[in-house]
Amino acid sequence: MKIGTIVHRVVSCSSTNDLAKKKAEKGVAEGTVIIAEEQTKGKGTKGRNWYSAKNMGLYASAILYPENPDISLLPLMAGLAVKEAIAESLSVSVGLRWPNDLLWEEKKLGGILCESDFVGNRLNYVILGIGLNLYHDPEDFPEEIRPLAASLKMVTDLEINEERLLRSLWKSLSRWYRLFSQGQSIKIAHSYERNSLLRPGQKLKLENEKGEFTGVYRGIDQRGGLILEEKGIRKSYFSAQIKAIIHA
Repeated sequence: MKIGTIVHRVVSCSSTNDLAKKKAEKGVAEGTVIIAEEQTKGKGTKGRNWYSAKNMGLYASAILYPENPDISLLPLMAGLAVKEAIAESLSVSVGLRWPNDLLWEEKKLGGILCESDFVGNRLNYVILGIGLNLYHDPEDFPEEIRPLAASLKMVTDLEINEERLLRSLWKSLSRWYRLFSQGQSIKIAHSYERNSLLRPGQKLKLENEKGEFTGVYRGIDQRGGLILEEKGIRKSYFSAQIKAIIHA
């Protein structure tokens, strides 16, 4: 199965993830991709909005039907694929911030949003959403996010060939998804750990719905969880946000 063999392009939609869900419910082929020129209600993680101006970014969603219902590695897998595709097509090395973000010098360049549908314990489908800022100048971002956002145009002198970038992305996504489907979870986790901006031994502050947690980062486990050691006890976090790297 190759992701991106079938691509549906639309001028505008609320979000490519929402449109992909409707197609997944109809049983379209695995690997089908939806791409929009703009999203009127683009979605980020934790219910946030994703700024999706027309013809400024890549707004894409891939439809997947994994056999393994433990899908917590998929955002990490997708991050690796996007990083790889950018390096291959533009010779730009971007950073990965667990679990969903692509960064350039601490500014957000892109993000991953995985959404799934279960019936009981049975996984129906996964929508793998990718948002990537391509052509923005700094003034193209809303003022409130301008200090925090970047685009590929802002970080490279090369002309952005979107079709070349997409070819690289479909190839990388297909390869990493094949590894996921083959149960190569440890390989994916270790690859993400090596490519992450975090380094084992750093002190982190995490936040989730239960509060804030501080501890020492000990890597990524084989399910994609961030391992934090607190008072000698190691625990994996799956739904959390890195609030700060604490420097001694």
